[in-house]
Amino acid sequence: MGINSESDISANLQIGPTTLGMVRIYIEGDGIDLPMDFEPEEAIEIAEEIKAAAMQAQKVNAKGSKGPKKR
Repeated sequence: MGINSESDISANLQIGPTTLGMVRIYIEGDGIDLPMDFEPEEAIEIAEEIKAAAMQAQKVNAKGSKGPKKR
């Protein structure tokens, strides 16, 4: 399964600080229980990557909503 593959799997996502000073991304779903801990600096890098991906997705959506291209 790749980044563009759709899936019927649903899961809950929680993000927060731990008592040990880490940032935890916790994914829970059908048969999935996945806690992932990151140093704060790593979490900031992940947040920046998510923001960059969201901005790229907005560009794709903006192009798609303008209708057919005129030639």
